[in-house]
Amino acid sequence: MTEVDRASAAEGVPGAALMERAGEAVAHAALDYAAEKIVVLAGPGANGGDGFVAARLLAEANRAVVVAVLGDRAALRGDAAQAAAGWAGPTVRLEDADFARVDLIIDALFGAGLSRPLSGAAADAVLAAQACGAPIIAVDTPSGLDGASGHPIGDVCMRADVTVTFVRLKPGHILLPGRLLCGRIVLADIGAPASAVASVGARVWLNRPAVWRDAIPEPSIAGHKYSRGHVAVWSGPELQTGASRLSALAALRAGAGAVTLLGSKAALKEHAAHLTAIMLREAEDGWRSFLDQRKVAAVVVGPGASATPDTRRALEEACAGDRRVVMDADVFSLFAGDAEGLGRLIGEGEAVLTPHEGEFKRVFGEDADVAPSKLERARAAAARVGATIVLKGPDTVVASQDGRATIADNAPPHLATAGAGDVLAGLIAGLMAQGAPVFEAASAAVWLHGEAANAIGRGLIADDLPGALPNVLQSLASQ
Repeated sequence: MTEVDRASAAEGVPGAALMERAGEAVAHAALDYAAEKIVVLAGPGANGGDGFVAARLLAEANRAVVVAVLGDRAALRGDAAQAAAGWAGPTVRLEDADFARVDLIIDALFGAGLSRPLSGAAADAVLAAQACGAPIIAVDTPSGLDGASGHPIGDVCMRADVTVTFVRLKPGHILLPGRLLCGRIVLADIGAPASAVASVGARVWLNRPAVWRDAIPEPSIAGHKYSRGHVAVWSGPELQTGASRLSALAALRAGAGAVTLLGSKAALKEHAAHLTAIMLREAEDGWRSFLDQRKVAAVVVGPGASATPDTRRALEEACAGDRRVVMDADVFSLFAGDAEGLGRLIGEGEAVLTPHEGEFKRVFGEDADVAPSKLERARAAAARVGATIVLKGPDTVVASQDGRATIADNAPPHLATAGAGDVLAGLIAGLMAQGAPVFEAASAAVWLHGEAANAIGRGLIADDLPGALPNVLQSLASQ
């Protein structure tokens, strides 16, 4: 955002103008509350300047406003000093802020760029503000929250009811626990030129159809089942077939023209009792010849497979050909602590890894905890193994080895259920088999997965998800 401000100024939009509009957006959010007595907590930088602008506008709207300033008001510089000069109402030291009978608090202490823990008067004010029970509007981010990682910096962090941010969302608004600490998020356009925003070269997007929809192929009336892609799924052993079956069903619902489950005869007998449209093929001695002969476009290995030599062989054979591979579940046990070995196996191929946090740490070990940001951990892992990483959770991150990433926020709580990840693996494979680029296919699958869960609602089980996909896909096509 510092670069956006600089580029905006170079294009004739000064920082003071951006600050005025930011403060206006904050004041507008405050006017939604029936609040007569408002306390604005103003920090020593641009965030505090936004607070001074909001205070002036709220006072003009006949609200009783007090500004509590951290540090010496006279020490403010630049645009923040100009904003403070426009405030003629009551001002007190932050230490002297009175939260008794206050109707609303505006937290303009520190924004997304904070790099150190709150301490002293700032920490005390945050704790007192939280304790008084008044609603809180945060400017940019709640004070104490790292805008990059979504994690509090230190032990004290404001919890807001509303957060008003500007120009673009920051990762910390979407990644947990930041999303919970921000409350309802208002994104305000404050007039930064589009060219100034574009000049920064952002590589992270909120996971929405606009990011990937044009890359998802539409079926052709002249096509046939194999032109829509063939997906092969490695089956779990006898009495462990459910996970691979969920993957296969999801791949077919995602639009793959054909799906084959391969495994032992005993496992296939179990599948046969449940499936009709999905083909079954015995693979006692591996599946390399089948993959080559049937021109399989995408493969799923891991769901319910068990961490056995047979599974490792199946994975090695899948990676040996010119096909895309989705790796999930038991693959991560096979490569526990051996990210380099997994990277060598992937080589120049196209692969998607879909670990949850526990599986991610199993493979990447101590490095998984080096960066507090889930986004940066996923990006680093993607570059390390040469694959797209889908780091699952309520804030699933999809990271490509080239640095692009999406962050999802549409997964409902009831999606946390056994088998949901197996469905996601199949969804990704089904989209890749149709020719969607790997990063876009993974991002699309994550979004579709969340929307299918939202369509089902509470009581969802993983078996419901494939059947919910047609309506979600149809709705997407009509947008």
